[in-house]
Amino acid sequence: MAMVAIIAVIALPRFVDASEAAAESVLAKDLQMVRRQIELFKLHHGGILPGQDDIEMVQQLTGRTDADGTLNPGGAFGPYMRVFPTNPFTESNTVKQTASGEPGDSGDQAWYYSVKTGLFAPNDDAHKDL
Repeated sequence: MAMVAIIAVIALPRFVDASEAAAESVLAKDLQMVRRQIELFKLHHGGILPGQDDIEMVQQLTGRTDADGTLNPGGAFGPYMRVFPTNPFTESNTVKQTASGEPGDSGDQAWYYSVKTGLFAPNDDAHKDL
């Protein structure tokens, strides 16, 4: 019984570290993907970032749009992604879309997106600088 306890004490921290590393890897991959799609949207729409005119950027990236960014099921552009990614640390895919503020300001949203600068980041203090 003591051997099992010793093995558990040794193995558990490694398992937790591996889980954290895997979640950070998924987070980094998703950040890279969304940031690329924001840039592609901007390129296709004459420099306009998604999220303008009170349109949700998630809708613009997962739907079809006209050249001016208007949502249109028959639009010429998009969809840029089938589904919006879930933040592995919050297990949510909600986005705090704002023209001001910084990531980490609101813990109730999984992601942060600035319609002014195009900054897309995790919306938590531990990962906001990725």
